[in-house]
Amino acid sequence: MAITTCIFDAYGTLFDVSAAARECAAEPGREALAATWQKLAGDWRLKQLQYTWLRAVIGDHCDFWDVTQNGLDYALEANGLSNDAELRERLLALYWELSAYDEVPVMLATLKDRGLATAILSNGSPQMLAGAVGSAGIGDLLDDVLSVETVGVFKPHKSVYDMVGTRFDCQPEDVLFMSSNGWDAAAASRYGFQTVWANRAGEPVDRLPWAPNVVVADLINVPEIVNQL
Repeated sequence: MAITTCIFDAYGTLFDVSAAARECAAEPGREALAATWQKLAGDWRLKQLQYTWLRAVIGDHCDFWDVTQNGLDYALEANGLSNDAELRERLLALYWELSAYDEVPVMLATLKDRGLATAILSNGSPQMLAGAVGSAGIGDLLDDVLSVETVGVFKPHKSVYDMVGTRFDCQPEDVLFMSSNGWDAAAASRYGFQTVWANRAGEPVDRLPWAPNVVVADLINVPEIVNQL
């Protein structure tokens, strides 16, 4: 059965989660951040994800903005910057304006031109996702933006992936799901989606019983991958 629906994770997949720290570090007077921004960005992202997993397992859901702030607070302290309240506020403000990766607009436009449905499926809150989509200027290239707030639990809970079939009236095998998170792509494969892992960081494959169908370094060739599946 041919792919009809292309679903994308948001953060790290379409939007560059390092952009906030990188752009802030380039501003005048940010020498302390400039010396450590890459580690801070990595710490921030890792803790943000870890807090979603813990909350999903425990059953204590919260808005993604809460875990984003919690992750940043951890990262700031881990990098000796927790005493700079203005820096914290600036980093959080920039997170609402994350840049899309360079290949994303053309890739999405190509999929739309071919008549495929396109959407985001993300842990992000509706407000956060609206900010990122608007800042990146890709709203007209998406049929919908699906947030886990609809079901009240973070990925990789099955109910999150269920949202795709409910919205687009499709079967799992009709869906190509793309994520920069290996664990997300693996869980989506287990669910029944065709999957692409956008392995932007060149990481090893997770040791899980399930694996993505395709592993790529970026999303530029997604239209060709759709044709091959």
